[in-house]
Amino acid sequence: MRKILSTILTVSILATTLAGCGGGSTTQATTAAASAETKAAAEIQAPAAGGAEEKKTENLTGIDAIIAEAQTMSLEELAKKAIEESNGKTFYGVGNSSRGKSALPVFIEYLKTIDPSYNMEFEWQQPKNNKIFEQLTSDSLKSEGTFAMTLIQDGNQIQSKMVDTDILKTFVPLDWAKANGTTPDEYTGFLPLQTLNKVFMYNCTGSAEFKNCWDFVYEGSHPLFMGVDSEIVGKNFLMMLTEDKYADWLKAAYDQLDDTKKAYFEPTIQSVQADAADLGLGANGAYALAWIKLWVGNYNEQTDDGPICNTLVDASAKDQSGLLVYSKLRSVEESATVSVNNIKVAAYEDGYTGIGGYGYCHYLFLTKNSPLPWTACAFIAYMTCTEEGFDAWGKDMGGYSANPEVSKAVEEKYHHSTGGGDEFPAKNDRGYDWWTGEGQGELVLEDPAYCSEVSFSVGSWIDVLDRYTPGQ
Repeated sequence: MRKILSTILTVSILATTLAGCGGGSTTQATTAAASAETKAAAEIQAPAAGGAEEKKTENLTGIDAIIAEAQTMSLEELAKKAIEESNGKTFYGVGNSSRGKSALPVFIEYLKTIDPSYNMEFEWQQPKNNKIFEQLTSDSLKSEGTFAMTLIQDGNQIQSKMVDTDILKTFVPLDWAKANGTTPDEYTGFLPLQTLNKVFMYNCTGSAEFKNCWDFVYEGSHPLFMGVDSEIVGKNFLMMLTEDKYADWLKAAYDQLDDTKKAYFEPTIQSVQADAADLGLGANGAYALAWIKLWVGNYNEQTDDGPICNTLVDASAKDQSGLLVYSKLRSVEESATVSVNNIKVAAYEDGYTGIGGYGYCHYLFLTKNSPLPWTACAFIAYMTCTEEGFDAWGKDMGGYSANPEVSKAVEEKYHHSTGGGDEFPAKNDRGYDWWTGEGQGELVLEDPAYCSEVSFSVGSWIDVLDRYTPGQ
């Protein structure tokens, strides 16, 4: 099943991308995705009618029973249940993305096409400073909660604080599962709305070059980064580097360095060999730990990706680099000194070797005590199964639907792959499949289960690393 999930995630979420100098076409990526989906679907054996599937659901109660039934229904069927449940009521949602507030009125308009008399008020909250976990935990103690559903990030804390504790419930829309070549019962993992990319960029108005992911941790380099304490998905990225696949990518990139740079990194690699063994890492675990140690010891911590982007696109930021959300380039206002053309996305450059950035998801869940569970299911299905429902995120580059059909529709509508044209090539979004391919974009993808598994071991090791302080 993990193989199928990997195929699904690789196939669907990226229809746009990490940067900007040429790139493979989204049409080609979509064709490849369709082929992979067909193969994945062929591996799945549908349960016999009245067999195991019935036994799984017959003893369910409450929200679990509703989810099980909802997973057998089309979007239109869910919409009718939502209308019956929530007409004249108020829907409360909470999320890390403010765009849920933009998606809800579009959803309500959709319900009105089925029943013109339908009306629902709504409120969407976006807690700051990672307070969403505290807010959902507190709400879970009520017999009936305030929040119907959530859109949430940080797979590590979701796994350990929300799912393992049964506070949040995964609902997999039937139409979404079909689009991904599986079924709700066969699918494992959380339900992703989208994947977001954080990518390595650098100011190209000077002479510095970044041809290898190890260049970002080389002597004198201090990349701008939100930091592992201000945005926890950044720490998840570092923990994911110790997974065998990504540690192997780092070793392969190291092997491409010249002797001078290898000599610079070798003492650090040797110094963490024992730690890699103690932490139970694979053959190339020491290369991952060395890169992490050098990154944490050298990055220049910033408060947000917006200011990082504003710094890097200014002509005065010669030779500076950063790791930031790709979509921030969409809002750059061109001037005499500020331009998207003042930066390059490292992985898009000819000859670049190694990891190009990391990807993390926004996941959708029902709360265990949702006051409007049918409406929450319908809203989740609408966002994940229709281009209109995903439009609040899909209209901008850098947010990739986990539904291949929606991803294709988004590209046909907005043409993100050519969004910058010849004038601003860094804004031409390449595609999820390119970014996650070995030897291509090499995007590190967050795995909630792995992050949760190594949070105490690798995570604690990261916590005690020395940090860089500018000016010292």
